Amino acid sequence: MKQIPPDHPHNFWRQANMHCLYCTGAYDQANSSALFKIHRSWLFFPWHRAFIYFHERILGKFMGDDTFALPYWSWDTPEGMWFPDIYRKGALNETERDAIHLREPAVDDFDYVDHDLASDVQIADNLAFMYHQMISGAKKTELFMGCKLRSGVEGWCDGPGTIEAAPHNTLHSWVGNRYNPERENMGAFYSAARDEVFYAHHSNIDRMWTVWKKLHGNKPEFVDQEWLESEFTFYDENVRLRRIKVRDVLNIDKLRYQYEDIDMPWLAARPKPSVDPKIARNILKKRDGEGVLRMPGETDRSRVYEHGSWTLDKTITVRVDRPRINRTRQEKEEEEEILVVYGIDTKRSRFVKFDVFINAVEETVLSPKSREFAGTFVNLHHVSRTKSHEDGGEGSKMKSHLKLGISELLEDLEADEDDSIWVTLVPRGGTGVNTTVDGVRIDYMK
Repeated sequence: MKQIPPDHPHNFWRQANMHCLYCTGAYDQANSSALFKIHRSWLFFPWHRAFIYFHERILGKFMGDDTFALPYWSWDTPEGMWFPDIYRKGALNETERDAIHLREPAVDDFDYVDHDLASDVQIADNLAFMYHQMISGAKKTELFMGCKLRSGVEGWCDGPGTIEAAPHNTLHSWVGNRYNPERENMGAFYSAARDEVFYAHHSNIDRMWTVWKKLHGNKPEFVDQEWLESEFTFYDENVRLRRIKVRDVLNIDKLRYQYEDIDMPWLAARPKPSVDPKIARNILKKRDGEGVLRMPGETDRSRVYEHGSWTLDKTITVRVDRPRINRTRQEKEEEEEILVVYGIDTKRSRFVKFDVFINAVEETVLSPKSREFAGTFVNLHHVSRTKSHEDGGEGSKMKSHLKLGISELLEDLEADEDDSIWVTLVPRGGTGVNTTVDGVRIDYMK
């Protein structure tokens, strides 16, 4: 694929640029001036499934093997939490990777905080992280799949699902070369598919979709026609330009592939509170507001938020009221309690990460292995064609949101009957200086 002429649709770099085109604002939506984007919404999983499907078919064509199957990087299992050795060799090797992270015996860091933990501790953190991203934090379809991006400027949204935020985004950055401006290749959207491991990474992302769907009884993700009829174009193995819709990629049996079954120990890795909930409650009750921020626009004894937003240049803790308490088991099954961090404004081309904790007594010692961990926000390096807000672009006024499912978490923290919770936002790696947040609230999702 690397050796054939560069203008051939099967050329490796042409294939990589397909990802670049769809993720940097090269296309407008049909019949609209709004940008078409395949990240940070419900299009993330189906577009990437179609992309790796045709990539696999093209590879099989070159090999003369119609049964060829892409390998998947099983980073969700302890045995797969190292960079795969096969991608260190020959044509699959890539120079633009993080030599420090890929040294042996470095273990993948899903939360990408660079704690430099011992391997067994990092693996335990990763398993707990997977439990959160696949089970407790992904009980509703939108939480897992991403926000419902609709047509036109008025239908714009920016809210990734659990797996897209991490480990998808975090492993992209973890592999990318730290000495490049945007951690190219894997660390930036425009260059990510130039690294051969991209396809193994996304094969496992696709596998996570199949696992999550099975855990939820193989029910349809969405029945919304706007989602089902969304379409993309790819060259197939016979160099024919194909138009493919979301509805065409929902059943992998029809696509004639399946995933090899392996053990998934994260299914049993439910986190535990770092502090006994009764002790934590007594400590939290003693907080008198000193050093604790109010919602933007509100006041306390110490400060007023004149600009209506927080800059995440330091850890922020806020008390958030819960509209409904003492819900029945049936009510909880029907509606997930959602913590919404809204109005997230980032410098679009910068890597940004912050973690969210609930009722944390000491956030500096917490990790995804702690039940207080509610989720993470990750913004990958990406340069995109921009438009004004009115044109459906990603200008300065286009803000993101983070929705986190917390019903199970509140039960485990014995906070389900409390009328408020303490929410702590912890910026990582100094990246919060590039980020402001408008506020935090509680919603409910059916």
